Amino acid sequence: MYPTTPSAFYQKLTYSLLAIGLIMLAIYLGQDILVPLAMAGLIAVLLRPVEAWLMRLGMPKVVAITLAVLLAVILVSGVGVILSMQLADFTDEWPKLKRNINEFYMDARRWIRREYSVSYRQQAEYLKNAQTKTLENFQGAETLGVVTGPLATLILIPIYAFLLLYYRTMLLHFLVVLFAEKHKPRVLEILGEIKSIIQSYMVGLLLETAVVAVLNSVGLLFLNVQYAMLLGIMAAILNLVPYIGGLVATALAVMVTFISNPDPHTLLGVVGVFIAVQFIDNNFLVPLIVGSKVKINALVSIVGVLVGGALAGLSGMFLSIPVIAMMKVIFDRVDGLKPWGILLGDQTPEQANNNLFRFVNKRKPLKKEVGKDS
Repeated sequence: MYPTTPSAFYQKLTYSLLAIGLIMLAIYLGQDILVPLAMAGLIAVLLRPVEAWLMRLGMPKVVAITLAVLLAVILVSGVGVILSMQLADFTDEWPKLKRNINEFYMDARRWIRREYSVSYRQQAEYLKNAQTKTLENFQGAETLGVVTGPLATLILIPIYAFLLLYYRTMLLHFLVVLFAEKHKPRVLEILGEIKSIIQSYMVGLLLETAVVAVLNSVGLLFLNVQYAMLLGIMAAILNLVPYIGGLVATALAVMVTFISNPDPHTLLGVVGVFIAVQFIDNNFLVPLIVGSKVKINALVSIVGVLVGGALAGLSGMFLSIPVIAMMKVIFDRVDGLKPWGILLGDQTPEQANNNLFRFVNKRKPLKKEVGKDS
């Protein structure tokens, strides 16, 4: 029996790693199809209570789904209008920004000439070469795909969400009959838990984003920073990307503030506002609003965000946390995958009052007794 156990372990590990590699390859190659579909799936689960409420009012299923999706589109469009208004104000200040940029550009050229002995003519040649290469890249055939890709995604997501809501029953029935009859209760339990986690996560995420946007905007308005609402909302949206989004938002806000108001005290105030909001968000808003259903440890979250970004860009970063949460629900309920569920969780065996350490502690004196008997 003993020689077969390591062989079975290595065989199982090989299959697991091979499956992970194939899934990651499929996501990387099919991200243009899978990412919008996954985003639409999250939105569909989020809109399911709205659809159910409209149907209880007596509306037909198609009308209820259409109104729910239309409501989501209107909300997103409203945020886009607010950002567009702020961007319009930003463009009105372009002459002032251009003057500040030119002053910074001249100071940078003088500093480079003084520190590195690079003449103004050499600097101009370097900039001209870089500009030529940039224009060549934008004139390539892939530029059209870069521009039209996000637009096509924005159009596909509402359509996917509508179809997923409309064919929801059929899809759930397919997932149930895909497994043996004896596994039906466990499959239904997993599906119900995944639905609950996604709804809790998405609703909490929307509330958290709104609160963070308000806190950012109020703090920047207190510092009399221009485009405070624009920076506050953009920072809250970037904050949807765990861990990394907050850093990018802070750097962006500092850069924009530096262009319009290069006062060091104001720049330090902007950094202080974002640090304070991040502290409030991480220690109060996330545990209170997002809830405790998404129990994933920080290490797995950071690695998952980076892997998601490498596979599918910014959308992959956003989708990484709910995907890992769904994986944990499945791993916790499948006997052969429970160790992976422990790896993804945020509780150590001591915190979870697990029997693992008690089992280990009980075995130690048994080993001593066996040694004495021998």
